Order: sequence, then structure tokens, then C-alpha cells
Amino acid sequence: MEIKELNLPEEFKNLLIERGYSKLYPPQERAIKKGLLNNESLLVATPTASGKTLIAMMAIAKKVIEENSKACYLTPLRALAYEKYEDFKDFENFKKADGDNIRVALSTGDYDFPDESLGKADIIILTNERFDSLLRHGVSWLDRVSLFVADEVHLINDEGRGPTLEMVLTRIVSMPNKPQLIGLSATITNHEEIAEWLNLKPISMDWRPVPLIEGIYSYNEIFFKDGSRRKLEYYGKGAIVDLSMDCLKRNQQVLIFAETRKRAVSLSDKLSYYTQSFLKGEEENKAKRLAEEILSYGEESELSKKLSEHILKGSSFHHAGLISQHRRIVERGFKDGVIKVICSTPTLAAGVNLPATRVIISSLLRYDPEYGERSKISVMEYKQMCGRAGRPQFDEYGEAIILAPNYDDVRELYQKYLLGIPEPIESRLSQDSSFRAHLLSTIVGLPAISLKELQEFFGKSLLAKQFGSINSKLNRALNYLIENEMIEKRNLRFLATDFGKRVSLLYIDPETGIMLKRGLTIAKKEGKHTAGILQLISSTPDFNPKFNLRNKDFDLVIEFIHEHRDEFLLPLPPLDPYDPFFNDLRNVMILYTWIEEGKEQKILESFGIEPGDLYRMIESAEWLLYSCYEISKLINRIDLLDEIYKLRLRVKEGVKEELLSLASLKGIGRIRARILYNAGYTSLEKLAKASEKELSNLPKIGSALAKKIIEQL
Repeated sequence: MEIKELNLPEEFKNLLIERGYSKLYPPQERAIKKGLLNNESLLVATPTASGKTLIAMMAIAKKVIEENSKACYLTPLRALAYEKYEDFKDFENFKKADGDNIRVALSTGDYDFPDESLGKADIIILTNERFDSLLRHGVSWLDRVSLFVADEVHLINDEGRGPTLEMVLTRIVSMPNKPQLIGLSATITNHEEIAEWLNLKPISMDWRPVPLIEGIYSYNEIFFKDGSRRKLEYYGKGAIVDLSMDCLKRNQQVLIFAETRKRAVSLSDKLSYYTQSFLKGEEENKAKRLAEEILSYGEESELSKKLSEHILKGSSFHHAGLISQHRRIVERGFKDGVIKVICSTPTLAAGVNLPATRVIISSLLRYDPEYGERSKISVMEYKQMCGRAGRPQFDEYGEAIILAPNYDDVRELYQKYLLGIPEPIESRLSQDSSFRAHLLSTIVGLPAISLKELQEFFGKSLLAKQFGSINSKLNRALNYLIENEMIEKRNLRFLATDFGKRVSLLYIDPETGIMLKRGLTIAKKEGKHTAGILQLISSTPDFNPKFNLRNKDFDLVIEFIHEHRDEFLLPLPPLDPYDPFFNDLRNVMILYTWIEEGKEQKILESFGIEPGDLYRMIESAEWLLYSCYEISKLINRIDLLDEIYKLRLRVKEGVKEELLSLASLKGIGRIRARILYNAGYTSLEKLAKASEKELSNLPKIGSALAKKIIEQL
């Protein structure tokens, strides 16, 4: 089917042709025939790179340009949301039927902000959690959305993100205006069951624009799925080098999945010795600029220096220990072809679109915290990794290669993974904490709801479809919320209390809300509570990431407790390293060192964490401190508000209280704020009296920033 033949706005078709599209891929053509442009709701379950985003774009173009309606695009990850935002930015050049230009908006955070201004946009890109928070706040513009696109639907199977995605989809199909819903997913074994649950027409195909060839590598030979074999040149430096060099010599890129962050970094280090010889001409200059860009973001650390050194040689690593700016630089460098090899943890398999000619799965083992040992990954996860193999417009085929530890493992791996069928998608809403949170949000959003109505609503969930009656689980969760004063029952109907409503709108786990309320209620009226409040938020289920206490930390913990004994909110238990109270104190000490202006590299080294971990911890702590502030208001602990407010700002900026006003200026940050303070500019009033020349002579300030400071003041 030709692009020019489609019943779509001409300007949109011209955009597609400019981007190099002339004909539809088979999944796209089938979507058109199934009624994509006629308001039919579809579930498109096809491999990575099979054109699912274009299916969404066609549906959105029809709704927004021709019908003057609104569309929401939902993604599970912030990185994916940013990627889709870039995909849709060109729509702002189009006009709607009323003559106004289309507006595209992106929102991924600030869960306690309803943001009615998003309703001014026509295409709204949201993470699932942000959309869920907007549902809880009851924003007025949602009933004007006539199309929802839900990306990565198979992540219903994910224990962390799955429950929210399941409930978001349940809410969408329950909306009275019956919007069109397009679900996009990798191949799902039970796609018909998922489609039936959501009342969607299923489209499932194994077609890929770049054929996938799967194989297993053992003893310098690849055993392919079709029965063929191929010997590789032997370099004597390990299987990863042999497999990577085989591609690099043909100007092809490689993506390697490693089981741990440490392994990803070490593989990138090894390969950088080889990749540097494949940087030619302008690529060397581009690599140098990327390496310099890495060092320009955040405080310099051993990890950022190492990443910069690797990129300079055309290799890189990618994992959650990197700050988000560094991950984006790596992704951009790989897309531009400057970075030849990325060594990543498996998180990239479900992240942004980074295809490579060859994907190498260096290990099929992952640590499973539930069992406390390593176990083999699922077939679904393996297939997700395989999906990154093959660069459209560059490769005739893509290869996904498993490293077999021993020759004897080849047959077993061949049967389990190469011939294996991905596991069916199952609901993860059965977790008590997830079910309680979504039950509370439902009661907040639909006040005075009856038990029968709750049974009907949750009866529409995938959990109910797959596991039958959820009434006993519902009753247990209702009793929990009543006992903890989050909801109350009046005349056979359920209403949220002020406390329950605030917890739900803060987008925190009910258990977190209960713990914060309890701790803040018993806090003494006098004195400082810094360590105690940090310990309180660190102990909640929503604090992330959590780092367990190590044996070598225990002496530091004892010293910390003695120094801050009077600040703790809860009575101190006996000194037992296995007590959960002490387990949280490694996280408390990280945050405390941060707000006392400890150097970032020293924090990373002392506590055994990485920059991305630190910044996610800061983000998590900042939100929980905001929640503390709101709950303190609710329980009338007005005496705590000033301390919590300042502590939140200190965590955000990483400074002592004396630097808060200086750090509030854009472009300053914790290091420059301290430089200004030590130079005598101890307040904004004193800083306002400084000349641009005086400021520009200070270290790390310079003339450009000095001018910006003066403008802000």
C-alpha cells in the first residue's frame, strides 16, 4: 500500500515521504485494513522496528489534524517519552481543521500537579505514572481525548511497572466517551487474550524490515538457528572481541548485553582498544566533542572520566549508574555512528530505540533478589534483546548471538531460547501494595462508590480475567484502608478521608503515607530532626534506590547515631546490624553527606554507589520530603514545616542551609554557590552589589555566567 494512497492529510503524507517512507510495512497495512483510520481500537503485537510508531502517528494525524481532537501517547519510561516527543515535534508545523497550529506537550514528573495547561496541547506525551496521577487529580481535559496510544503493552508483565499500566488501561476502556485505544507491543504469546480483555482487534505478525538471524557462539564458532555454522577469526582476547571485530571490520555496530554494571564497564574498556582504530576522519573529532560533553555535565567522577575516555576511542557503556544526561549522549553518539560498540545492562532492551547489526548476549544469568541467587532470564527478555538486532536502511539482516559457557550448553540454549516461545503476559496486580494503592486512587477519583461498583470496575482488570474473582482481595484491601483511616464507609458507600486523598494525590504507596504520618506525629516539638526525617523517608517503600548496610559501614553508623541521637523521630532500637532500622542508615548517611556538601566523588567511593544511583536517590528523597511537608500540614504539625521545607531544598541542591539562596540561582549549583559564599557574597543582597567583572574573575564563573547572574538578580 502506497503512502500517497492513504486517506490522511496531505501535509502528513508529505512529511512521511520526506522521511523516506513510500510504502507501508505489512503490519502497518494490516492496521489500516483493520480500521485504524476508522476509529477501531487495535492491539499491534509485532517485533521491534516493524513500524509500530508509524501506526500510532497515522492514527494521531487522523484524529488531530482532520477531526480537531486530542491524542495521548503513553510510555513506560521517561527516556521513551522524550524520544516520542522528538518524533512528534514535526506535527507542530501542521494546522488543524480550525486553522490553529498543532501543539505537542510532554509531561513525565511532578505527580502532585494536575496541570490543566496540558489541555491546551493536541498531542500529549506522558509516562504511565504521570497519566495515572492526572487521572487521580481528575483533570478536566481528559474527556476531550479521543485517542490513546499505549506503548510497550507487554510490560504489564513487569512487577514494577505492570500494575500501573494494567490499571491505566482498565481506566481507559472504562471511560464513558469510549476513546479509540491503540496498544503497541513486542510479540505477545497470549495476544488474543490481552486483546479480548481490552476489547481490541488483535494484529500479530513476526515480520521485521530487517530479518533476524539467531545463533549461539561457542569455541570460536557460531551455531545458527537454521543449522548453519560459521568460524570467526581468532584474536586470543575472548569471545566478545572475536564477535565484535567480526562486525567492526564490516563497518557494523555492536550492542552487548552484560549481566552487571561492572561487567558492562569492563567489556567496554577491553573493546575500546580495538574500536579506536575504526574511527575515521571527522568521526575522531565528533568522538572528542562527545567525550568533552560528558565531562561538562555534573560533578566529575571516576565513572564519568572513564566513560569519556571510552567514548574518545569509539566504545561506551550504558547502565542506570550513569546520570540521564550521560546516557543520552551515549545514545546520540551510537545513533550517529560515532560510538561503534555499546556494552549495556539489560535495561536498554526495554529502553530507547538503538538498533545494532549484531546483538551479543554475554550472559543469560541475572541475580534474582526473590530467591537470593542467579537464575536464567525468561524467553521474553531474551526476545526483547534480540529485537535490537538489525539497523533499518543499513543492514540486510541483524544477528543476535548468545555466548555459551560450554560446548555442552549449545543444545540446551538452542532449545530453550532460539526455539522458545515467550512466556504469556500475566497480571502483576495481585501484589497487595499495588492493589491497595490503585483501590485507594479509584475511591479518590470516584467518591461515594459502592462495593458492587468497585467489584465491577476491578472485575474489568486483567487480574480478574486471568485469576477469577477478586472479591476476597478487594475486601482485604478495603479493610486495610479503613483501619488506617484512609477511607471510610458511609451508607454502604466508600469515601476517601482527607489523609487518604492526600496520600493518593501525592502518588505514594499507602504504606509510605502511614509511615510518614506515624513518624511525623510523634516527632518532638523542639530541636532539630534532620537525621530523623532522612531516616523516616529512607525506611519507606517508595524510597529508591535502597542500599543495604555493609559490614564495613557499621562502625560509621554507630558514630553517626551518637552524633545525631537527639534528631531521630523513632526510639532507637538495640545496636543490632540486622535490624531494619540500621539497614536504612547507609542511605541516610549518603543523603546527610550530600547536604553537608561532601564531594560527589568522595560520596561515591565511600558508600559504593554510582552517579545515577545518587541522583535517583536525591530525586526520590526530594519527593518524599515534599510528601512529608504536605502530611505535616494535614496533621497540623506546623512546627515542622520550615525545617522540612529547607531540608527538601538542601537535598535538591546538595548544600548546607547557608547556601540555599545562592544555589537557587540558575546555573550556579552547589560548587559555584560555595565559591561565591567563600568570596564574601553570602546573600543575594551582597551578590547584587557585585559587578559583572568581579564575578567573572571568580573560579568556575566566567563572563557568560556572571552576566546571567546579574540578569537574574
